[in-house]
Amino acid sequence: MKILIALALAVLAGGAAHNDRFGGWAELTGVKTGFFHTQEIDGRWWLVTPDGNAFFSKGVDNISYRPEAASAPRAPSDPDAWAATAAKQLRGWNFNTAGAWSADEISRQGIAYTVILDMAAATQKDLWLRGGVVDYFSPEFRDAADRVAARKCAAHAKDPWLLGYFTDNELRWGKDWRSKDSLLEDYLKMPHEAPGFMKASAFVKALNHEVTEEDSAKFNGLVAAEYARVTSEAIRRYDPNHLVLGCRFAVYPGDAVIGAVGAYFDVISFHSYNAVPPVEQLRQITRVSGKPAMLTEFSFKAMDSGLPNSRGGGKPVATQADRADGFAAYANALADIPGVVGYHWFEYRDEPKEGRFDGEDCNYGVVKIDLSPWEVLTRRMTSVNSDVEARHARSKSEASGGLAK
Repeated sequence: MKILIALALAVLAGGAAHNDRFGGWAELTGVKTGFFHTQEIDGRWWLVTPDGNAFFSKGVDNISYRPEAASAPRAPSDPDAWAATAAKQLRGWNFNTAGAWSADEISRQGIAYTVILDMAAATQKDLWLRGGVVDYFSPEFRDAADRVAARKCAAHAKDPWLLGYFTDNELRWGKDWRSKDSLLEDYLKMPHEAPGFMKASAFVKALNHEVTEEDSAKFNGLVAAEYARVTSEAIRRYDPNHLVLGCRFAVYPGDAVIGAVGAYFDVISFHSYNAVPPVEQLRQITRVSGKPAMLTEFSFKAMDSGLPNSRGGGKPVATQADRADGFAAYANALADIPGVVGYHWFEYRDEPKEGRFDGEDCNYGVVKIDLSPWEVLTRRMTSVNSDVEARHARSKSEASGGLAK
């Protein structure tokens, strides 16, 4: 009833609902804390701006000017001027968030931004790419997480424009395209003096039977709980004010992992490059964790772009119009899920035709390699983004028992 009254008043006022300075939806209010936080309002999860208004995070990842190959134009001589232009573009397309890996200059342009910490990756280079597994029970990991938090979080602790922190990107939580080993198998391969090996061997010994899939899942939950506890506590030692946005799951890691991290993360971040959004998995995240979810990577790439699209997530579509249609259907479906609080498109700029550092060569950008917009796509984004908050407010509520965080 509260939401319906607010929407009716907006219509009577003669226009769409207005936004606050952070891009929050001023037609629906939550608790005002001075920083972004999560809150369940009338059965729907929202982010809430520092000014106390409902916020659905509509973001773009990797808003950057760094050239990745010879075909890319040189970096701008004035990065701050470039950042001001990029932020103006994003706001013009009704985006309100700078996603992971965005340039530091963007954080000074009056747009909500995120920081990715790479806490586990601080102990192993290219961890997400290779699918390595860190001993999260070790003092070395705890020390690394603390060092990263001291270096990257303390400076942001008082900034109201920071949405929150991602702890890592696409860690491996079991068998996937990078390895056929379970976490239990990985931990049992660690040196015998390693805390992780001792934890795994004690776990197996206590079973008194052959290891089952259910046993492996339970161990995954133990590992995930330790990872989430260590990283979250490290962040909050240096910044108690901002959200912990999770470790950006590349695939659904199982209920045991989601339930474990839900005790520590404020938002569960998840990626999907499928043609349709993983609606049931996103609903399951909130059911199992009691926390909202955010889809922090999705994209569509088209063959009329002139790029190979030979390596990278998702199957290519034919045209830019297909990209626009894909975005519209995806974003609207996400807005219809009461437990989802945002989506971040991957990414700002097309990848180079020669391939970036890992060979990806895709038409993921909202702008081309020369930084000019893909206008068919951005026009549709502008239209769809303008209605997301009202659409989310109309979504069918689901009981999840959430409180303000």
